Amino acid sequence: MSLGQQLAPHLPFLRRYARALTGSQAQGDKYVRATLEAIVAAPDQFPRDVDPRLGLYRMFQGIWNSANYDETEGRAEPGEGNEAVARARLARMTPLSRQALLLTAMEGFTPEDAAYLIEVDTTEVESLVAEALAEIEKQTRARVLIIEDEPIIAMDIETIVRDLGHEVTGVAVTRDEAVALAMEDRPGLVLADIQLADDSSGIDAVKDILAEFNVPVIFITAFPERLLTGERPEPTFLITKPFQRSTVKAAISQALFFDQSTVPAEAA
Repeated sequence: MSLGQQLAPHLPFLRRYARALTGSQAQGDKYVRATLEAIVAAPDQFPRDVDPRLGLYRMFQGIWNSANYDETEGRAEPGEGNEAVARARLARMTPLSRQALLLTAMEGFTPEDAAYLIEVDTTEVESLVAEALAEIEKQTRARVLIIEDEPIIAMDIETIVRDLGHEVTGVAVTRDEAVALAMEDRPGLVLADIQLADDSSGIDAVKDILAEFNVPVIFITAFPERLLTGERPEPTFLITKPFQRSTVKAAISQALFFDQSTVPAEAA
């Protein structure tokens, strides 16, 4: 099996990680493309002594670290909008902590694998994750609309949201109900399942909401690869079903991290 064939199944999930890390489909996909170009240009540099997925993410981390080093040295164009907001927050938080959180909680890597990817000792990973959660949760509070038709899952998500210190504005089970709740009490974050109770679409509900006002959205789906092809406008933040509580926490924190409405006054 060629290297390309080995890496293909992992690309949708690398896109998910890249988008969550950057807060942007366009920026995340740009880093993924750069990673693939680097592999094609120098296939002998690809780590062959580890699992292909681990090697792919390691190559991505090299691209990411190089790009962010250039920004630190002042060689990148200044960011605007969400990226500028993120930079203001990054001034008060170690970037490695965010990467450790996303790699373990969202991408499912072990602490050992995460340590390999971000090039730290395994013992450091837990403290980095704890640092990321503490800092992000301290900076961001929001009012959250949950769009989910399975009662047990909705209840679980609601508990996670409240445990993070956020307020739940409502739980909708259909497209129409979701839009009505959003218009009645505008949320600062939306968590949306894809398939809803009356065979309506959570994607359509979100489109209707976004037509009225901007709000960060996290989609929940059992088939994330279907929404992560890189070929059309797609969600920036995705949670895969079945999910772990830590995954939901990481996704919420990261989505709010890039939301301009949650910037503390001193960071604006």
